[in-house]
Amino acid sequence: MMVERIEFVVNGVQARVEVDSTTPLLAVLREALNLRGSKFGCGTEQCGACMVLVDGKPVYSCTREVGSVAGRTVMTIEALSHDDERHPLQQAFIDEQAGQCGYCLSGILISSVALLERNKAPTREEVIAALEPHLCRCGIHNRAIRAVQKAGTVLASAPSK
Repeated sequence: MMVERIEFVVNGVQARVEVDSTTPLLAVLREALNLRGSKFGCGTEQCGACMVLVDGKPVYSCTREVGSVAGRTVMTIEALSHDDERHPLQQAFIDEQAGQCGYCLSGILISSVALLERNKAPTREEVIAALEPHLCRCGIHNRAIRAVQKAGTVLASAPSK
């Protein structure tokens, strides 16, 4: 094991960790940076519970080596809320009762954010495609699709910053 200093931006803040560059990003986020919203599910890119954004694109953090994000930008679920104000996507999931056990939810929200950044008016089929990598055993699929589309409507009508 060779310890290296790895620097990247996480949720808008510069992070510096000294770890083996092959350590899974998820382990660094949860253990070194105390960002526990992303979950370890399967460890084999089959469930999506660990999904984070790297430079705006959803990636599985359970298999992504932390060395691969050096100099890049990572966003976790913790970045969605600011000053106790929910992101419109979070509010839509509450309104549509689209969360049950919550284990998969951070990954689903992260992939939904990436979709809505690209397209504020996704079709049902586009939402389904964006959420396809996520395994949810609670049966929230239809409510999640409605919530993503509802959040897109809210975001599209919000004034530009």
